[in-house]
Amino acid sequence: MANILTTLVSRQTRKYADRPAVYRRDPQGQWIAYSWNEMAAMVDQASCALEILGINETEKIAVFSANNPNVLITDFAAFANRAVPVSIYATSSPQQVEYIVRDAGARILFAGDEKQYRIAREVMAAVDTLTQIVTYDDIARDADDHTTLTFTQFLSLGAAASDKCREEVARRTAAAEPDDIATLLYTSGTTGDPKGAILPHSCFNAAIEIHHERLTSLSDADTSLCFLPLSHIFEKAWTFFALDCGMKVYVNRDPREIQNTIAEVHPTCMCAVPRFWEKAYAAIQEKISNMPPLSRWMCARALKTGRKRNIDYVRLGKPVPAMLEARYQFYNKRIFAKVKRIMGIEHGNIFPTAGAPLSPAITEFFRAMGVPIVIGYGLSETTATVSCFPYVGYEIGTVGTVLPGIEVKIGADSEILVKGPTVMRGYYNKPHETEAVFTPDGFFRTGDAGYINPDGDIVLTERIKDLFKTSNGKYIAPQAIESRLGEDKYIEQVAVIGDNRKFVTAIIVPALEAIKEYARRKQIQYRSLEELVKNAQVRELISRRIEALQDGLASFEKIKKFTLLPKEFTMEAGELTNTLKIRRPVINRHYASEIEAMYA
Repeated sequence: MANILTTLVSRQTRKYADRPAVYRRDPQGQWIAYSWNEMAAMVDQASCALEILGINETEKIAVFSANNPNVLITDFAAFANRAVPVSIYATSSPQQVEYIVRDAGARILFAGDEKQYRIAREVMAAVDTLTQIVTYDDIARDADDHTTLTFTQFLSLGAAASDKCREEVARRTAAAEPDDIATLLYTSGTTGDPKGAILPHSCFNAAIEIHHERLTSLSDADTSLCFLPLSHIFEKAWTFFALDCGMKVYVNRDPREIQNTIAEVHPTCMCAVPRFWEKAYAAIQEKISNMPPLSRWMCARALKTGRKRNIDYVRLGKPVPAMLEARYQFYNKRIFAKVKRIMGIEHGNIFPTAGAPLSPAITEFFRAMGVPIVIGYGLSETTATVSCFPYVGYEIGTVGTVLPGIEVKIGADSEILVKGPTVMRGYYNKPHETEAVFTPDGFFRTGDAGYINPDGDIVLTERIKDLFKTSNGKYIAPQAIESRLGEDKYIEQVAVIGDNRKFVTAIIVPALEAIKEYARRKQIQYRSLEELVKNAQVRELISRRIEALQDGLASFEKIKKFTLLPKEFTMEAGELTNTLKIRRPVINRHYASEIEAMYA
């Protein structure tokens, strides 16, 4: 069996030729298309350049860049050589990059922009085995740098390759096997050093085939927007699947531009993490709250009708009564379609969402509007998706049903265990960690707690290592509480505290722009953000909203005290992983005095 990723570009080029494959922004902000023919030519050149630079079969190359079509070119060129691309998050620190480059033994590092080039130079000075840097951006080299190539120079090297070089690349491509390693994906990890999950081509072969079987509404008529980092398994595996479908893929380089990009591209599908939808929900709620009373009443009626139609009937595959359908179309034309058009999601086919819990209230809100959010669950170690919403019969509050060919069971401590052809081989250079993460009968221990309901849906309850117990012996699932608070337009980030404490508290980063606007409306005077977050009226506002959002929680689960911070948790400070999950040990350490004050 040929590897899907090894042959993907050549197969699709024969089928689509001059049809656009991937889009990028030029320096003027215009979208430029690479046709399949153009993409194939660049992959051929990059493949030969890797061979000329001495990259051998099974050798690792490091890719340290923000999203860029050249990342895909590099990946496919590596696959042609039976080499192994190792993705590194563009936001990684020099120490993280050095660790991964050293652990993987990479000799070539592809760097994105000026910032990544500077870090690459630092790492090159520290790691003897790293001998070559290639920069995707045409940046000025250091005066003493006589080896770095720009990607343009790298491709030119391959374009001038000898027949012997081309024959060698062709031999390697033909020799590729499913057991070859496709990539090492280093988990960002909330504790300890990152671990490189070994994902052979067989994992991607299975994942792509399984998604074709499950996601039957997708085709080459779709448009995918690459928004999450291509170093994230969710986006990486999805983009490979999208290209295998023949979709047009727009690559968004700067996450800060995503709202404008969506409005320009109008994607039919796009991977996202819950925070994207939380912010969109808060923005829509803000608009509604500022409407005249009659307009607010109309929106409430529209959402009630949308829930009735899309949740009570369409979700269950039941025919929609004619009168309900007529009412829905009325509200859809006047309200829902306008909102979706402004956002750029009016042509939505499916919008996969995973990585953290998204509150059922937000999922239901967008589904009521006709936005096809598809909640799923997966890990780097499982080549992304383990489960997702089916088209019909999905249950809000779950992460959907298990994909074909994958086996899931519940182990000790309610841990979700997974077995199947998409599960990694193990952790690179870490035999003890590999042994510890598999059960004797070959199931992968996910570290996530949950259960399977009677309809076969997986319900996540918590990361096992995040669960804590108060001094009163009550178990707390902090992510569930944090997810609830994430619905609020005035709350940006939350870290719930309470391990071995008498009650639950929280460190909260308010949505600072929203808080400043509130202060303006209430004529609250302040000289700094530190002063603003300590203001009694601001604290009272947050307190009221926390109380409302905690409705239905047990008394012992509720946040009793909180501290507001004047600045966000950041990756640079080590408080967030590269996938924006909070690192609780770091936050507990950084804000120890604030935490102690809440229990004084």
